[in-house]
Amino acid sequence: MEKDLIFEIGSEELPAGAVPRAMAAMEENLRKRLDEAGLTWRGTRRLGTPRRLAVIVEGLIDRQSDRTEEVRGPKKEAAYGPDGAPTKALEGFARAQGVAIEDIKTIKTEKGEYVSAIKETRGRDTLEILPEILAAVAGGDYFTRSMRWGGHDVTYARPVHWILAVYGGEPVPFEFGHIASGSVTYGHRFLAGGEPVAVTDAGSYVEGLKSRSVIPDPGERRRIITEGLESEAQRAGGEVVADEGLVEEVTYLVEYPVVVSGSFEAEFLDLPREVVINAMREHQRYFSVVDGRGRLLPVFITVSNTLAADMDVVARGNERVLRARLNDAKFYYDQDIQVPLTRRAEELKGVIFQARLGTSFEKVERFTRLALFIGEKVGFSRPLDEGETPEDFLSEGFNPAGYDPGAIDPGLYAKYVLGRSAVLAKADLVTGMVGEFPKLQGVMGSVYAARGGEVPEVAAAIYEHYLPTGAAGELPASVPGAIVSIADKLDTICGCFAVGLRPTGAADPYALRRAALGIISIMLDKSFAVPLDALIGKSIEILGEVLTGDPGEVKEAVIDFFKERLRNMLLSEGLAYDSIDAVLSAPWFDIPDAVSRVRAIEGFKGHPDCGSLVVAFKRVSNILKGVELDRKEPDPALFEDDHERALWRAASGLAPAIERYSGAGDYERLFAELASIKETIDTFFDEVMVMVEDERTRKNRLALLGFVRGLYFRTADLSKLAF
Repeated sequence: MEKDLIFEIGSEELPAGAVPRAMAAMEENLRKRLDEAGLTWRGTRRLGTPRRLAVIVEGLIDRQSDRTEEVRGPKKEAAYGPDGAPTKALEGFARAQGVAIEDIKTIKTEKGEYVSAIKETRGRDTLEILPEILAAVAGGDYFTRSMRWGGHDVTYARPVHWILAVYGGEPVPFEFGHIASGSVTYGHRFLAGGEPVAVTDAGSYVEGLKSRSVIPDPGERRRIITEGLESEAQRAGGEVVADEGLVEEVTYLVEYPVVVSGSFEAEFLDLPREVVINAMREHQRYFSVVDGRGRLLPVFITVSNTLAADMDVVARGNERVLRARLNDAKFYYDQDIQVPLTRRAEELKGVIFQARLGTSFEKVERFTRLALFIGEKVGFSRPLDEGETPEDFLSEGFNPAGYDPGAIDPGLYAKYVLGRSAVLAKADLVTGMVGEFPKLQGVMGSVYAARGGEVPEVAAAIYEHYLPTGAAGELPASVPGAIVSIADKLDTICGCFAVGLRPTGAADPYALRRAALGIISIMLDKSFAVPLDALIGKSIEILGEVLTGDPGEVKEAVIDFFKERLRNMLLSEGLAYDSIDAVLSAPWFDIPDAVSRVRAIEGFKGHPDCGSLVVAFKRVSNILKGVELDRKEPDPALFEDDHERALWRAASGLAPAIERYSGAGDYERLFAELASIKETIDTFFDEVMVMVEDERTRKNRLALLGFVRGLYFRTADLSKLAF
């Protein structure tokens, strides 16, 4: 018979961001343990609010099936003595399996004769098994941080107050620390009066909570919130600024969503748009409203967790709180605009970036040098002139705000934009606005730069250099923004590696993994063909005396770090591991080119000759493994066999085309050309002995195979492909 299981852990309010992850993890843990116990079900449904994580298991079978299994024991000769009497090994096996010796059978296998026992296990009632399963599920690790409370020996993200466990209308008794499970749950902390809700099945659980002002289904809460936001925005004559992240957050901040709107003084709209939106979103979780032309309206919408007798009182309370936040923002903004951004940049000399890596100003100097180096390598700008320093870009007289970019040398203008963007990139960190609203870093720098007369390219790059801020996040739109972003992130990575602050396991306090992925994403987006190893080498060179270890070792460690990030990124996109490893075993530092090669290999796998060609190249690579070649090409005069000559003609004739297609990045044609040499390689191996005794002949044949390997080795080590 099938019955429903309802399992819930009730606690103090959980962090909103932790609830969806914990819901999914708890559901998966329960499903896994039911599977391991041999209990089947029709489906599961996870529910959750700030005060509860719950899983409903529908159609859970009420008893394990009886099981019959054959267990193999020792070999026959070990189980019976010369006289046919059971040995101690057989007696121990029978005892362990709970069977009589006379019930032991002998079976024949490929490895000889063994004894075996047929073991029958009667299934247990589900209600008998569930206490141990649910106790283990309750103790699962679902949060990045857990706590102990009241001297109890269990951990959870917040103190646990109750556990609901009901199967088929019957309570499932177990204990989680000091909490005994029961058949009741509790409604809204403020609206339900603290009375328990009796639960017998899934319907009584969901409807009982709704009657006590709790919407347990996150999807239903999200729908209520979304519809309420749209309704309130329309009532105000506008529409909500789209913010899926905030909708997700408030969905898990409330148990009973009530959408309410309010207003603020129109004078605050004189502040930069980003300031107003940030003040409402980050501190108060308010939604912004715009008119049909996208202009902010002096209106906000928020989601309350309670239904008050008079919601106008709630709205006025929210208005008072927001007014205070906006007044703070206006105060800091008015103070900030009185100080030029160049002077703010100078103030970074008194701000420590990291104890062993110096001040924020020293970091800015380093990545400004690196940005100009990158700009030169990608053909965007000129490098620093002799005697020129990053600090020169802070000169007030150096600001060509009135320049016509078409009237001066483009390389000089680009150099100015790049250098000026870099030296001002972190200046807003010492402003009052960013001190009060940290998520506005970059945003305020861009606003203050534009207000201070900087050219638009500089203002844009200051904002963009923080991008991307997360996986699949927005990338810099402009080339200067992309270059400064790469330089800043690479300086952080190389600097941390240089002083021993490398990521370990899950610990990555300086977000170096995210920075590396950001660099890779930008280089792909902008098709920057500059070799990554050259940039890493330059960054380490600029670090100079900051280095505490061998520069070569640091460079190799950073290269390996990027290599692993690139591999993981490509794997996450669904590309095959062997295609990725084939390219990463060849020179891969030109990131866009390396990714193109991986994709081309994926396409080449469909070629009818791919499998046999890879086998041929594996033979080439295997025979050359560990061999030191003393020449790049063989000496044709030393060939003794026509098959040597045939392979040399084919390989040397193919080389110019391979070089041409490689230079053009046409890897599909390159791999197709390589396929033409397959038969010649196979015949060579069938007819020619490579490792002959004569040293001259042997080395010449190895040089020939080395030349063949060179046809593909710079593009990808095709011997890595799984065929």
